[in-house]
Amino acid sequence: MPAHAFLDRMAVKTNAALHRYVDTWEGAPHVLDEAIRYSLFAGGKRLRPALALGAAEIVSGDADIALPAACAIEMIHTSSLIHDDLPAMDNDELRRGKPTLHKVCGEALAILAGDALLTMAFDVLATAGHPRVIREVAQAAGVAGMMGGQAIDIKSEGKRITLDELRRIHACKTGALIRVSARSGALLAGADAPTLDALTAYAGYIGLAFQITDDILNVVGDAQAMGKSVGSDAANEKSTYPALLGLERSRALAAEAVDAALMVLDPLGPKADDFRALARFIVEREH
Repeated sequence: MPAHAFLDRMAVKTNAALHRYVDTWEGAPHVLDEAIRYSLFAGGKRLRPALALGAAEIVSGDADIALPAACAIEMIHTSSLIHDDLPAMDNDELRRGKPTLHKVCGEALAILAGDALLTMAFDVLATAGHPRVIREVAQAAGVAGMMGGQAIDIKSEGKRITLDELRRIHACKTGALIRVSARSGALLAGADAPTLDALTAYAGYIGLAFQITDDILNVVGDAQAMGKSVGSDAANEKSTYPALLGLERSRALAAEAVDAALMVLDPLGPKADDFRALARFIVEREH
């Protein structure tokens, strides 16, 4: 199956489940509910849910068992985008082809919507009844994961850092949530240790390829195709792979990461073909 067909299939499952979960949140003020829905249903590839659902499907043949994790992780990811776009962070005005949330409803409500999504994600995740998954997702999103990586990234703006330091930033900021997406789906489906290790390694490699490609697209991408501003990394003096290594070496590193991702899938056979297509798509995409 082509990668876009796999992503579309998993996005349909994810979006339907997200609507079901949000519809159960009784007592939410209308203005907050609207803000949450504006960002949560603004589109996007739904890559992280696809990894959770796809991993569960590889392990057990049942993608739906991972829906609580898929939806919770997408809520956490959306929360991070809302906060990243704020003037205090990246100060972006466009996200997924639409004005960013703080441009629509103001900074205060955008902060509250992001906080609400982060909080309610764990309400959703708890319905899976798997404490290990809850802890792993919390750790991936927390001080040693996404938020820790973001903090280091902010403090690195305008500074010259090493390749190892850049890898650490992105392993936390982007890679941690991508890795835990695959791990959550695998754990909820009852993966054995070798399969869990293979899927974890795969997600680590494609997380690296994804971040490098994102950095490249911020330099050479088309804003209309991407649905967000380009050139913001340079404007904010952010540490990126192209800034440190140049475009040619960055592309080579992304290709190497994809090759490594494909290699670790070998023991899983044909049932991992969707993940193989997804790995290739990550470096070939234009948005």
